[in-house]
Amino acid sequence: MAIQDDFSVAANGDIRYTGSSANYTVIALHRWLGDLMDDAAASGNDILDITDATASERATDNLITLNAPYNIDDTAAQHLYDGSIVQDGGNTIYDGVVVIANAGMRLEIIQNGALISPNFWTTGLNADAANGISHRFMVKVRTGGSDTDGRRLIGLTREFGFSYSEFKINGTARGNNVMALTYVTDLNNATAEGTVSGWGTITNTEGYRSIDVNGDTTPENYYSEWNKASFTINQLYERIKWLSRRGTGSTVYGLSGVLFRGITHEVNLTGGSGTWNAVEAVSWGTGGTAGTGQMLAVNNTTATSATKMWIQLITGVAPSGSVTITGGGSGATNTNSGTPTERTIQFGGSAPITSTGSSLIGNYGLGVESADLSASDILFDLTNTQRNPPNNVSFTVNGLVASEDRVLVTRLGYTFAFSGQTSNFADGATITFSGGGTAKLLEQTDLGATGYYTVRMLTGAVPAAAETMSGSGDGTVASTPAPTIDVEQYTNAALLNGASVTSIVVNETIDSDTPATGTIRILRNSGIRTVHTYSSWATSTFTIASADFSTDNAASGNGVFSTFIDKVAAATGESFTVVFNTTRNLFVRVRDGGGSPIKTFETTGTLTSAGGSTTAIRTTDT
Repeated sequence: MAIQDDFSVAANGDIRYTGSSANYTVIALHRWLGDLMDDAAASGNDILDITDATASERATDNLITLNAPYNIDDTAAQHLYDGSIVQDGGNTIYDGVVVIANAGMRLEIIQNGALISPNFWTTGLNADAANGISHRFMVKVRTGGSDTDGRRLIGLTREFGFSYSEFKINGTARGNNVMALTYVTDLNNATAEGTVSGWGTITNTEGYRSIDVNGDTTPENYYSEWNKASFTINQLYERIKWLSRRGTGSTVYGLSGVLFRGITHEVNLTGGSGTWNAVEAVSWGTGGTAGTGQMLAVNNTTATSATKMWIQLITGVAPSGSVTITGGGSGATNTNSGTPTERTIQFGGSAPITSTGSSLIGNYGLGVESADLSASDILFDLTNTQRNPPNNVSFTVNGLVASEDRVLVTRLGYTFAFSGQTSNFADGATITFSGGGTAKLLEQTDLGATGYYTVRMLTGAVPAAAETMSGSGDGTVASTPAPTIDVEQYTNAALLNGASVTSIVVNETIDSDTPATGTIRILRNSGIRTVHTYSSWATSTFTIASADFSTDNAASGNGVFSTFIDKVAAATGESFTVVFNTTRNLFVRVRDGGGSPIKTFETTGTLTSAGGSTTAIRTTDT
């Protein structure tokens, strides 16, 4: 087919497409019109000849002007490429787009805050594979004498299972405008869409969030707080991609997921009135200063106290001068102060994070709850400072029955019988065993020459039966040591006898890998070890919920220990997460004396830099 078979020219100047699928360059259109214009007389549906005014003019092979009244419509424009067409005295412009990408890439284009429809270029149009070109076509950028959003375009690919990328054109020029996009198989996004769609327990708290990602006890600020629930960090990555994929029905920060890109500008604020929503549409300015955006975070929802806002620019230009920014939902206002800081959409754009398969790298400002992160993850807070998490590791007890099993996980100690003692050890003494190990004596039952010791191993191997003991006492190990609780991980620093005790101070420095919140047990003078929830700790002090010690005191020196899990199981697996400091030996106990009783299950576990786990063995006790 030739261009004359697929286009017609009417007497009123309408140039229209009459074909079915063939496409032509803009220079081919110009050459065809020139060929018609030198005819002696018009014929058929091509009403042009030597007597007519010049229909088109060439500036370059990629820039053609149609002189009035000659014009194309949107349908005709879909079948022309490799340049721009200007018509209607410059009041209507179709600009050329050339896309550099791998073949088969599904392309979307954002114009004026929405995806262009119809998307007639889809996975390829007028490609030139030899030169790495996947698409060539035209986009209408000016209508009725007004540019559409300043002729700004954003090309992006959001095909699930492939790399996401974007390319901005901040104002098209005449001729061809190049978009360079990445489109390769994403090996870390191999899970089927239907599977990822079911991962609804992965959630995000949107808006300004304070998270201590690097574990220094001083939170940093982010515009999100993702919670991966029971999934892996790579599955979190896949879920975020699924929410923002092409064809998504999900809403992210008040936007269709496919339009969500992340923070583009950090805006300084002054003045203000009203109360901002956590996330909302915003607008500002008039004429050349006008713009719209989606506010992803503000550092104080009370506008009079707000000093910074983070937005994704949707249309127009970023706030400048002293324009008033207004919330589309709340009606709150603030005034822009100074020049906004433009924030780059990192890693090729579009996906808020990238994954290595076992760790993630977050785009600017993206936050993940600290317990979900490991030392290999990297985030950037809202000051654009890189934050590296400590090594958060988890230990899990599996094989539980929810609502029945009581689970206890603590630091590991040992208990054993002794005999042949002529000189006893005092509590806190160091015992040296003939096999080479050493231990700290925590508690004892002294029956004279015999009795029982509870110890914490300090060095070497756990003693075997018949090993002798030396130091400030003596005797022989009379039984194989059995795992038990390290009942004196810490010792109480002062008598507790008040009716409303809210803190427990210990003599030792609290281990740095102690969970930020959790439970401890303390030995009362009655011999009962009561459990207390602490909301925080610092140095040697646990801050606890108010507790009554007036009728059952806790003497100075009584044992205190952390209970990493100390609860009735709520699921078939219970876990705790801590910042890894050093390898820790743990004691695990599971009991169920209810309707289906089991024999007490006890075992040891090890918390390493990779975490750890154990599975309860359920032996019926009937």
